[in-house]
Amino acid sequence: MTKTTKTNLAYLLLFAVAMGFMEAIIVIYLREIYYPAGFSFPLIEISPHILVAELVRELCTLIMLFLVAVIGGKTPLQKFAFFLFSFAVWDIFYYVGLKAFLNWPSSLFTWDILFLLPVTWLGPVLAPLICSLTMIFLSLILLHFEGKMLVFKMTRIDWLLVISGAVLVFISFIWDFSNILFTNHLHTEIFNLAESEPFRKIVSSYIPQYFNWPVFSAGIILIYLSIFRMIRRTSNMK
Repeated sequence: MTKTTKTNLAYLLLFAVAMGFMEAIIVIYLREIYYPAGFSFPLIEISPHILVAELVRELCTLIMLFLVAVIGGKTPLQKFAFFLFSFAVWDIFYYVGLKAFLNWPSSLFTWDILFLLPVTWLGPVLAPLICSLTMIFLSLILLHFEGKMLVFKMTRIDWLLVISGAVLVFISFIWDFSNILFTNHLHTEIFNLAESEPFRKIVSSYIPQYFNWPVFSAGIILIYLSIFRMIRRTSNMK
């Protein structure tokens, strides 16, 4: 890893840490308004304009993390690695901020709303933290080998493994809630859920019951398989 890359990574680290704490503070305000006794399921219904604001906030967060990676990276691979790194650090320190200010979550197996885009993501806090640590590891591996001036690139199989793993992780995060919607045949109203009375009733009574750890684990294993393939292949170039 070159000196310039290390410097950019350090700045990116500080940016992502600050952004993680800022995100946590915004959520603290929201919880003070909607969950003064402490966040828990089932969810409290929020007004449509607040929901729209939340969706826009999430989108803006992703855009900011993406753009800072694009600005800091010199090559497409660096930009990708920087995005993974900044996203992961932001997510970790979001939970660090919540723990510091609210002493939440009570455990790593506490359920949380992870994302609302493009659908609702839910899971125990441990799951996104595992994802974040995996993303940091992958980003550092990519930057390490590229910094050694090796003829390094991700092959189609590497990309296939990473993307397939990410898809499985995504499926695990939407598994329980989507299952509820399909069980109640609400998938037919997917474009009008916000105004659907049955949907509102489900949300107001929904308590997460099952996280699909097998699917999640399979996704993580595929990503690590890609990482170790890259390490082995690149090590053989020396």
